[in-house]
Amino acid sequence: MPITLSFKEEFAVLTIDRPEALNALSFSLIRDIGARLDEVARSDARALLVTGAGAKAFCAGADITELMNQPAETHKRGIELGQGVFSSLQSLPIPSVAIINGFAFGGGLELALSCTFRLASANAKVGLPEIKLGLIPGYGGTQRLSRLIGEARAMEMILTGRTVRADEALQMGLVNRLVEGDPVEAGMSFAREFTCHSLASLRHARGAVHRSLQTSLAEGLKIEADLSTLAYQTADAAEGMTAFLEKRKPSFQDR
Repeated sequence: MPITLSFKEEFAVLTIDRPEALNALSFSLIRDIGARLDEVARSDARALLVTGAGAKAFCAGADITELMNQPAETHKRGIELGQGVFSSLQSLPIPSVAIINGFAFGGGLELALSCTFRLASANAKVGLPEIKLGLIPGYGGTQRLSRLIGEARAMEMILTGRTVRADEALQMGLVNRLVEGDPVEAGMSFAREFTCHSLASLRHARGAVHRSLQTSLAEGLKIEADLSTLAYQTADAAEGMTAFLEKRKPSFQDR
C-alpha cells in the first residue's frame, strides 16, 4: 500500500510508502491520505506522525506525469483536492508532526506545512520549486509558508524555487528541531512532550493560534478569551489546578 497507517503506543503513524518514486504524490495517494486522516480522527491516538519510507525522501512533491496535458478545470479540481486534504490534516482534533527525512519538495513540503510541527533529519532538503516548471505552489504553500516564516523569506523561497538545507530551515523557523536516528522514534520522543497534556486544552490552544492568523489582534484577543474560558470550564482544568496545589502530577481525562 502506498499509504500506510499504523498505531504505536498513543500515536498514529502515517507513512508515504512509495520510495521508488521518492514518495511522490499522485492524486490517488492524496485521496488515500484523506481516507487515512478520517481513520485517525476516529481513533484514540493522541498525536499523528507523518513520514516517508526510505532514507532519501519524505515526499519529493507531485507526480509531474499526472499534471501534463490536463484541461484547466481538471487541474483546478486536483488543486482543490490537495488543498482539502491538507486542510483536513491541519484541522485534525489532535496535533500532528511531520518528520522530514530527506527531500520535501513542492507538495511534500506543503504536506509538512499542514502539520502542527515539523522535525527534520540532518540530510533534509526542502523547497517549493514549482516556479522552475512555470507553475506556482497549489496545495497551500503560498499561504502557509508566509504565515510560518514571514513574507520576505517565503517570497524568496517561492520566487527562486531554491533548496533549503536542514540547518537553514531550523534557523528560519521552518522546522522546529533537527533530529537523528529512526524518524518515527524521533517523532514519538518529540510528541511525548505534549501528548501528556489534556487533549481538550491542546485543541483550544491550537484553535486560538490558528484563528489569530486570520484576523486582527483585537479580534484575536476576543477569540483567546472565549477559548480560555472554555478550557477553564473543563474537568481537566480543575484537575490540573488541583494537582498543582497538591504538588502532584495531574491525571487528565481529555474532557
